[in-house]
Amino acid sequence: MEQKILFVDDDANILAAFRRHLRKRFHFDTALGPEEGLKAVVEKGPYAVVVSDLRMPKMDGIEFLTHVKEIAPDTVRMMLTGHADLHNTIEAVNEGNIFRFLTKPCPVDHLSKALQAGIEQYRLIRAEKELLDNTLKGSIKVLTDLLAIANPEAFGRVSRIKRRVKDIANYMGIEHTWQFETAALLSHIGFVTIPEETLRKIYDGEDLSGEEIQLFDMHPFIASDLIKNIPRMEGVAEIIAFQEKRFDGSGLPPDKPGGENIPLGARILKVALDFDSLQASGKQENEAFSELKKRNGWYDPNVLKALKMALGIETKYELRAVKVRELRSGMIFAQDVRALKGRLLVAKGQEVTPALCERLKNVAQITPVYEPIKVLIRIEDKQNSSSQNLAC
Repeated sequence: MEQKILFVDDDANILAAFRRHLRKRFHFDTALGPEEGLKAVVEKGPYAVVVSDLRMPKMDGIEFLTHVKEIAPDTVRMMLTGHADLHNTIEAVNEGNIFRFLTKPCPVDHLSKALQAGIEQYRLIRAEKELLDNTLKGSIKVLTDLLAIANPEAFGRVSRIKRRVKDIANYMGIEHTWQFETAALLSHIGFVTIPEETLRKIYDGEDLSGEEIQLFDMHPFIASDLIKNIPRMEGVAEIIAFQEKRFDGSGLPPDKPGGENIPLGARILKVALDFDSLQASGKQENEAFSELKKRNGWYDPNVLKALKMALGIETKYELRAVKVRELRSGMIFAQDVRALKGRLLVAKGQEVTPALCERLKNVAQITPVYEPIKVLIRIEDKQNSSSQNLAC
């Protein structure tokens, strides 16, 4: 597939010059100003290379390329300006990780060579990421296959827990959950060191001897030590190491603080593990959830709240992704709502009101907003979404 380039400048004549001189050499788009540029990155990307002017109104090229880095971290970023100086060069490299800093007027051949180098750099980045991804996926598959062979019951349990962790994370408005889901899948890898008789006691809810308790307590650290040697799995290993840590600071590891100092993935995993254990003992969903609620200080209240929503206890919700124009009263924002410039417009957890809905629609007419937006919709509201009281 031919790699795309994006040129961003507030001067329409310069963009026209790019189209005249480079249209036969490269596949590219142009954007008049930084706001159009960010919109193009979101809607038309991915781009291999983004070339930006430095001096632009409202948002300079350094700020613009910094936002590009946040939206599309693999994209190679270049600066083209007629106002080059040492300070701007240093700032651009440090804040936007600029690959090339070119000055106007830039000869076509010189610009073409820089663009070709940028495309090659992008290909290298993507090839390295693909290699790492394949290595990571292969390592995870080997470990899960090992668990499935050595302990099918444990493998079945972690498959359930993975789904539960994903549901909780979704209701907390967390977009990227691969670390959490992977930690759930690999949370029982340490079980391969536990004798079969001890595992039977664990699954049947029987009391363990002192030696058996020590063996069980070690399994998260054995798994964590094994996994942390795999590239890009350090975060997963940390989640697994803290999977038995309670929110109030008790539990394992004993010398570590509690509360929000516990990795969020571990707080979610702890709830999912204990809930599954209660269900395995024969308790219904409502009974298991009530038992978790009785354990004062064990769990992050926000995670318990998300579990309650995921289970549909009392009020039932559905997670949806909508555009600003589709917002309706009664929806709950499951994520922060931000303008493309990064400015926070609405914090997650707020309920959509007619006034808030109208304000967002007005803002969206002036500055682009990240879309779609994840929201929670009450099932009864969804069924009656055409009623007058829900319309914004």
